Amino acid sequence: MREIKKVAVNRKARHEYFIEDTFEAGLVLQGTEVKSLRLSRCNMQDAYAAIQKGEVFIHNMHISPYDQGNIYNHDPLRPKKVLLNKKQIKTLIGKTQQEGYTLIPLEIYFNERNWAKVILALAKGKKLYDKREDIAKRDIKRQAERVVKERNAY
Repeated sequence: MREIKKVAVNRKARHEYFIEDTFEAGLVLQGTEVKSLRLSRCNMQDAYAAIQKGEVFIHNMHISPYDQGNIYNHDPLRPKKVLLNKKQIKTLIGKTQQEGYTLIPLEIYFNERNWAKVILALAKGKKLYDKREDIAKRDIKRQAERVVKERNAY
């Protein structure tokens, strides 16, 4: 069994949003985009997905141009089509029309068959006080682990 290679992870997404549900989907990419992804040259920090005419597209995901791509290189910010089945798209349409919900790509990876896959998350935006609460919980957890580690050292 081959190891799954993660290309890019959107770390900011878990800080900015509550993740309600996730979907694994394929991507429609050009040849130079795939080669650039294999070199892990992707930035998805401000990326989001939108539904247009019954199809899902990822916007603002920057895949750097391939160095040896010459005239066949791609536009780095080109919208990328996401491959989901009709039933999944219909549920996403219903849920994203609710106030505050959006689609965020969490990570891109190559599966065992060497196909580029993306994990999309149905997410709801956090308020500032939610972010502070998460940071406080993380600090408390870190302090507790530190105390346990010091006790076990003796």
